[in-house]
Amino acid sequence: MPSSADASGQFAPLRLRKDEDRRLRAGHLWVYSNEIDTDATPLRNFAAGEPVAIQASNGKVLGTGYINPHALLCARLVSRDPDHSLSSSLLVHRLNIALSLRERLYSRPFYRLVYGEGDGLPGLIIDRYGDLCVTQITTAGMDRVQDAILAALQKVLKPAAVLWRNDSPAREMEGLERYVTVAAGEVPETVTVEEGDLRFQVSPRTGQKTGWFYDQRGNRVRLDAYVAGRRVLDVFSYVGAWGVRAAMRGAKEVLCLDSSAPALALLAANATLNGVDDRVRTLHGDAFQLLKELREAREHFDVVIVDPPAFIKRRKDFKEGALAYRRLNEMAMQVLERDGLLISCSCSQLLSRDLLVQTLLQGSRHLDRNLVILEHGRQGPDHPVPPAIPETDYLKVVIARVLPT
Repeated sequence: MPSSADASGQFAPLRLRKDEDRRLRAGHLWVYSNEIDTDATPLRNFAAGEPVAIQASNGKVLGTGYINPHALLCARLVSRDPDHSLSSSLLVHRLNIALSLRERLYSRPFYRLVYGEGDGLPGLIIDRYGDLCVTQITTAGMDRVQDAILAALQKVLKPAAVLWRNDSPAREMEGLERYVTVAAGEVPETVTVEEGDLRFQVSPRTGQKTGWFYDQRGNRVRLDAYVAGRRVLDVFSYVGAWGVRAAMRGAKEVLCLDSSAPALALLAANATLNGVDDRVRTLHGDAFQLLKELREAREHFDVVIVDPPAFIKRRKDFKEGALAYRRLNEMAMQVLERDGLLISCSCSQLLSRDLLVQTLLQGSRHLDRNLVILEHGRQGPDHPVPPAIPETDYLKVVIARVLPT
């Protein structure tokens, strides 16, 4: 592994300003550029992705990590043991720990194997699709050890194929190129995901994220109790994880909306694969426009699911994004039956659970409807949340009954 060593043979020190070590001592892993003592350790002396020994202001080593001097989120702690760095052996160790959790949780090899900070590997995501691992690197520090990551995966899992899905916009903030390429083996255009007794064809090369959203698995199971004999609308349906499941659980009719024609083509294939194509329809277009048209056509549904992409990706997007959540959920309520069920989701980390509930309340009152919450959901246990890193707790799901006043 490449390194930048000082005269003593250790990684170059990164010194923090006075009292700026409190977050790390509390369990967090991030260091911002304004927390660094740039007089003692000038940022210009570091290369992007370089391993460092992170020090408190008094010189005490807090652990090892890596740095990107060009990013606001400047450094990430990897190990609190100064004798261990982001090496091949540490990668193998962390992968084994991550694997042991997933094998306790799931009987089949379909899950998120590595969830960045939640598994002690900041900047690394690995989703497992049977014998295929789809791997996403989002930081310069992880990018620097890409070969070691591949070797560790092959040692721990021995997958038939590995795909680099290094096309996340987060890479641009790290000064990294975006690309998708095969790292090992042969990667098919589509792979089959198993979720209980359901099967879904997804595209690991071109689908959203790594092709599938494992984080919603437990929340989709909650859907089962609410859809039998009902008319269901699935907004931002993607390849049918919610909609096809609803049909499999007895919904009499499911309408799926999405702006991606390739996603809807896979959805139709997944409806056929699961034997429910006679009860699943699709509409291609912008979700807001299609909801408007459904309302004008006086269409109504017993259950409406809204699972949009993140409307709030940065703090500067907050006001506009919050308004989009309000507008979306209000439009969803307008096509609900008088006694309807709304399943509202947000994957925007910056939108708190309380604010999502407040958004739903405001929308219901504006429409003169009563809203009562039945259940809350969050991301699945293959997306573990360190309590000191609230940024990793991003997914909110509210299941609510919407009634007349």
